[in-house]
Amino acid sequence: MLDFNKLVQQMQGISHHLAEESVAVRQRLQLAQNLLSQALTDQAGWVAQQQQWRDRLGFTAAAPLEPLDTRRRISPAPLIHTVLATDGSQIAPSHHEIAYCYLINIGRVALHYGQNLQPILDSLPEVFYRPEDLYICRQWGLRTEEWMGYRRTVSETIALAELAALTLSQPASPTLAMVDGSLIYWFLETLPSAARDRLLPPILAAWDQLQTLNIPIVGYLSAARSAEALNFLRLQVCPYPQPDCGTHCSGQTDAAPCHVFDPLRDTSLWATQLQPGERSPLWRSSARILELYGGHAIYFCYVHMGTEIARLEFPAWVAASPTLLETTLSLILAQVQKGYGYPVALAEAHNQAVVRGGDRARFFAVLEQEMIRSGLRNVGTSYKEARKRGSIA
Repeated sequence: MLDFNKLVQQMQGISHHLAEESVAVRQRLQLAQNLLSQALTDQAGWVAQQQQWRDRLGFTAAAPLEPLDTRRRISPAPLIHTVLATDGSQIAPSHHEIAYCYLINIGRVALHYGQNLQPILDSLPEVFYRPEDLYICRQWGLRTEEWMGYRRTVSETIALAELAALTLSQPASPTLAMVDGSLIYWFLETLPSAARDRLLPPILAAWDQLQTLNIPIVGYLSAARSAEALNFLRLQVCPYPQPDCGTHCSGQTDAAPCHVFDPLRDTSLWATQLQPGERSPLWRSSARILELYGGHAIYFCYVHMGTEIARLEFPAWVAASPTLLETTLSLILAQVQKGYGYPVALAEAHNQAVVRGGDRARFFAVLEQEMIRSGLRNVGTSYKEARKRGSIA
């Protein structure tokens, strides 16, 4: 337990530090606003420079597809529509439990509005216990816990595509598929190609299925930490004629001249630019991992949801259709309003997926019964785990 008497002594200077940081943030924000206005005078030139030097930049700078002063008000959602969502949770493997295995639980939600249809609110559990599931990742230097998280992302996307196919048999209406988090899987960049080949193809295949059904998929990022839009403005701060980070600023991190915004985030800038119900310009992400996405390049925009600035990500084929994009954004905004600040479908998918302490205990109790029924003896947790669950103090 925490010793608050000792803790208070360490917190005495935090208010002074936060006050100083608040002043610094306002200064960075003012600089970003000024550069945003200046970039409008030669936006095409800066985009051309970003495209020319993108491989030599030490940061990921997105490219705007619309004028930087674009502010589009999102239209009301149609009365009849359907929203699909999935989310995942897991029980991590532990050598101290009765068996070394892990569980992934995918929550599924289908909400039908203006239709006489029952919602879908359920979960799909799957247990992984075979050696090829537990140890295949060792050859790539990955821990089983890491691999479990990556497999969970794949399972969420596949379940979403299957849920979309299930709704196809019902009366047609505008339909949206949502996931919590980014569609840019940054973790893939550091993985060996053999590991990526087991993760990315099933995800892209599920996206292909959604595209065939004309059901847009959107990644919803609350409290997004991305700075891809701000990084585009960094080009104006570079003191060199050519923004070649590898040549001019090699080995520099926060000391580089263009790091004038850090740790500012895109959401801070767009909070000063957007009114509730408005979206920012469309941007195309320049993340290197997207080179493996084929025709599913990721675009994004920021939307003032009334409670926060959310980052919304979607594949290229969604952005290519103005009508589909407008309907998608209207459905998301309606979801946030229904969920009092967060999409109700995503919140419900999380509630379906989450594995609570009681569920975990029951899972291992059922597993123990099955092991005993199969004739196994000496079934039980390690002494360490048993000791941690109780106290003699």
